[in-house]
Amino acid sequence: MPDADPKAVLLVAAKTGYQTREFARRAEQLGLRLQMATDRCNHLDDPWGDHAIPLQFDRPERAGDTLAGRSFDGIVAVGDKPAHLAAIIAERLGIPFHPPEAVAASRNKFEARRLFAAAGLPVPEYRRIPLDGNAGEVSYPCVLKPLGLSASRGVIRADNAVQFAAAFERIRALLATPEIRRLREDQDRYLLVEDFIPGREFAVEGIMTGGRLDILAIFDKPDPMDGPYFEETIYTTPSREPAQVQDAIRKATATAVRALGLRHGPVHAEMRVNERGVWMLEVAARPIGGLCAAALKFDAGEALENLILRHAVGDYHAPSALADPARGVMMIPIPKEGIYIGVSGVDYAAEVPGIEDVIVTAKEGQRLVPLPGGASYLGFIFSRGSTPLAAEQALREAQARLRFEIAAILPVL
Repeated sequence: MPDADPKAVLLVAAKTGYQTREFARRAEQLGLRLQMATDRCNHLDDPWGDHAIPLQFDRPERAGDTLAGRSFDGIVAVGDKPAHLAAIIAERLGIPFHPPEAVAASRNKFEARRLFAAAGLPVPEYRRIPLDGNAGEVSYPCVLKPLGLSASRGVIRADNAVQFAAAFERIRALLATPEIRRLREDQDRYLLVEDFIPGREFAVEGIMTGGRLDILAIFDKPDPMDGPYFEETIYTTPSREPAQVQDAIRKATATAVRALGLRHGPVHAEMRVNERGVWMLEVAARPIGGLCAAALKFDAGEALENLILRHAVGDYHAPSALADPARGVMMIPIPKEGIYIGVSGVDYAAEVPGIEDVIVTAKEGQRLVPLPGGASYLGFIFSRGSTPLAAEQALREAQARLRFEIAAILPVL
């Protein structure tokens, strides 16, 4: 009897990168047929050789037309904008996924705040201000946030009126850059201004099935996130917090995903915790970004990408536990703007006990831009340990052994 045809999964991504390549590798291991759909011109003849279907991300309403008549057993998205496009495609093709309106709400910080408040979650005082208007009266400290950007890009704390004015102009200039202006939407005509929330920051990785949330991991962020910028560096799991704090994080996350209307697929949530409770910062309808998913290994060492792909085709069972006592990942921050020349000490860093891998993703000649304007890191360091603290300490020691050379950008005369 011939083997059954492999199940087909559509992977929607902004571009072909290391995260999409990891999904492709895992799909091959699972015997799935992965078809990529990326943001590119439909007049180019497969320029990257990945056989991806060309989609125009700035015209999401056409995505369903482009894929009409094709058949897929599941759909996966990498990134915030791809998640919205995947939701539109899934609705059109009848594939289980998050509803488009729920994904759209999760991507709009102002709308998400409104829905969180309506669901009874604590939210800071917040309001939306136009980029071309007057901010009016502002209380300090506050945080300014572009409504549509992610990964702390463009997020700036202001402690007084002078800092507020400087942050406002800096964000307005960022949103006017060609890279972002091409992808801007109506919501990007505004900024969110909200009271600063003191406390410790955490992240949650989960998968939803028909409206039910399975929380796969709670990450601690041991570095203080007090501003003026909010660069993420270290994640460790499992959480070191007491059981009652972890339970509160789980309950708040479940309330938040229901408030947004998310139903089926991966979710990644960020929150702050203080003596007044759990404050949801955002919930994204996608998995954790970059290479960070490699910090998670579940039963029998199964990767997060495996779980997401199996979930997409209806072959998912929630894992019982993480495979190791503790794991960590460091997103190596960019210390200054400049041109990347190279790095030394990678092998030396990899010799630190507990370090699993050191991956430098910056390319020679690449222009580096730190937060709040940038959207990338120098690379990633992965660790495992007997405790989360041991995993964290290994990451810090490994980073200290790296030496990056970044050349200054000479002014144009």
